[in-house]
Amino acid sequence: MSYAETRRHELRKRRLLMVDGNLTLNSQTVESGASVRVHQGGYWGFAATPNDDAASLERIARKAKQNAGAMARFGQKDAMPLPGGSYRGEHRFQGRPALSQKDCVERLAQLHAWCRQRYPSLKSTKFVLADEEHQKQVSTSQGAEALNSIQRALCYVTFTVAGPDGAPVELTEHLSCKGSLADLDLSLPTLEPLLDALHRHVMAKREAVPARGGQHTVVLAPALAGMLAHEAMGHPCEADLVLGGSVTRDLVGQRVASDLITMVDLAHTFRGEETMIPVYADDEGTPARDAVLIRDGMLTEFMNSRETAARLGLQPTGSARAYAPTDEPLVRMRNTVILPGTHKLDDMIAGVDDGYLLLKTANGQADSTTEFMFGISLAYEIRGGRLGRAIRDTTLSGSAIKVLQTADAVSDDMHWNCSGYCGKKQPMVVSMGGPALRVRAHLGGE
Repeated sequence: MSYAETRRHELRKRRLLMVDGNLTLNSQTVESGASVRVHQGGYWGFAATPNDDAASLERIARKAKQNAGAMARFGQKDAMPLPGGSYRGEHRFQGRPALSQKDCVERLAQLHAWCRQRYPSLKSTKFVLADEEHQKQVSTSQGAEALNSIQRALCYVTFTVAGPDGAPVELTEHLSCKGSLADLDLSLPTLEPLLDALHRHVMAKREAVPARGGQHTVVLAPALAGMLAHEAMGHPCEADLVLGGSVTRDLVGQRVASDLITMVDLAHTFRGEETMIPVYADDEGTPARDAVLIRDGMLTEFMNSRETAARLGLQPTGSARAYAPTDEPLVRMRNTVILPGTHKLDDMIAGVDDGYLLLKTANGQADSTTEFMFGISLAYEIRGGRLGRAIRDTTLSGSAIKVLQTADAVSDDMHWNCSGYCGKKQPMVVSMGGPALRVRAHLGGE
């Protein structure tokens, strides 16, 4: 063996769903186990078990070596040394004492009752509360001993009203934070302005008009800039996808965005504060560092595991992560962000004579060419520098490289979110962030 790693991993999750005051889901799960992965003769072997006693670990270590040997039947490979240091340390998030399930149900009931009284026009309300915690202990043959604790909590609020034709019109607000549900501020003084805004937007959406399809100047709210960074440019900069043929492979050192754009996949710290998904050492025991993907518009580097770094002749970034105890580590994003600029959002809108302000996205997808398509669930016309009517659900699409090259304004504010999952063979908890961007892109419509 040239390399071996052992991971003990516990994953705790809970999720509650209340629809119109009725609790329809109340679940708690715990998944734990251990895994061993070896690198032998240029091939990987992996095995996992729900137990972490010495006998089970010895058994799966033998199995992982056997699996690497089985893979070697495909032919001899160069057994390149795997680069990267060895992290030693522990990091645990110290949050507030956890809420009980009863506490969570009571909070949901209070929120539902408050919303029904304050917003009588609502036809339906839906609330989701969820949190999860990952505890990973990683040991490697290179001397790494790392304990990483990652916790995140989220709340989804969906308001539904009846449109003029009686069809349902809905809109969702997402809240998230590092830690458990006890660390997520669900107090009415904090939620009231957010829920008032959600109600105001869903009522405006009742009277929404179709967008005019085609190329437009659009102002992407910070939440959409984070999605663009993650989906459209982040995935093509993951080194395993680069080795698989991503368009970015031959673009290092070339311009892929305007000089206003700097994009980073942060490891654990941003401006002196810990990020939402802090990774001090990845699941290979590699010390994690920031990966500066785009600097002043120029593509600079990729996110790497030990193996992809060796194959590309680069240094690892500590980006190999596994979601569940039985998952193998893959190159994954951590906290992907476009750095804020110097413009004011109001001035960015005022500078648009004919375009759209895009505020919320329902989903997003992209491929290794940086082509993307996002569903837009909330947007407004901009006419003569002023906001106009809401528009119906539509799509935003284009090439991320071409879109980012048109960016002529980047706001000085910042939005972070860790409420979703990234999908790439296995789910993954990530965070994304960004300022508002003014760009040219294609909008679906009439």
